[in-house]
Amino acid sequence: MGFIDPGRGRSPKDRLGLAVQLCTLPWLGFVPDDVALAPPAAVARLSEHLQIPVGELRFYGERKQTRTGHLREVTRYLNWKPAKTLELKELDEFLLARAMEHDSPSLLFRLACEHLASSRVVRPGVVKLLERVATARAEAGRETYQRVRHLLTPKLMGELDGLLAVDSAIGTTRLNWLSKGATGDSANTVKAELDKLGFLRGMDAHTLDLTSLPAERRRFLATVGRRLTAQSLDRREPQRRHPILLTVLSQSAADVGLGAQRYSGTAVQRYSGTAVQRYSGTAVQRYSGTAVNAKPVIMAV
Repeated sequence: MGFIDPGRGRSPKDRLGLAVQLCTLPWLGFVPDDVALAPPAAVARLSEHLQIPVGELRFYGERKQTRTGHLREVTRYLNWKPAKTLELKELDEFLLARAMEHDSPSLLFRLACEHLASSRVVRPGVVKLLERVATARAEAGRETYQRVRHLLTPKLMGELDGLLAVDSAIGTTRLNWLSKGATGDSANTVKAELDKLGFLRGMDAHTLDLTSLPAERRRFLATVGRRLTAQSLDRREPQRRHPILLTVLSQSAADVGLGAQRYSGTAVQRYSGTAVQRYSGTAVQRYSGTAVNAKPVIMAV
């Protein structure tokens, strides 16, 4: 109360407006320009507590300097900081690290707001924050390329681009072929998975080391590569296209390898089970026949 009503020089409208700002900053992480648009229920409670009519808030902030000056006072009183050069640099570093894991603009925006609030930094305007989110996403793309650049030999880049061309042997692109998972465990399915495995081994996909990228980044890029058409990927510049195709190739090598083992194992079990049943049936028939033939001999004895 002493902060809001120092006892002199502060009108009722200023005291109520200042109280609204004092409650709003920790709640939202910023204070909207039009303080008078605060939720009526919250204003009513403050009005009752301060013994100031609710209608006084309509006149608050007629002078912009008053609202701005009060915000500075509230910021200092609550031990918050305005978003200056150092705070914005830390935010940019935080966003880049998160953008390497998540590419959703809405998620990055929310994470940025949470980061600022936890650091007690007043959130900048929405447009400025969205611009920093967009910058972080673009920088994450460049950082991704730099981390896998050493793998992109001319030979491998040619093979990656070859995944986007229609292969007459299979009637579609190799990218689309690799992106389609097995749908059963029949002999044809196992053969198709083994064909994929042989193709991937021929490209040394199983030797690609992408651990320089966060696991979430690898999953995101592989998902993008499997979702986009070959034409869409082909239109992207190599710095964006090749890291995507690399992750698709690496993820396909892992998925197809595990799938081939699983399906071939199931097929072997089925074949083995059938063979055991056939062998068991034959053995029973032989045993039964032997027993029948032996019965007259036993009776004769």
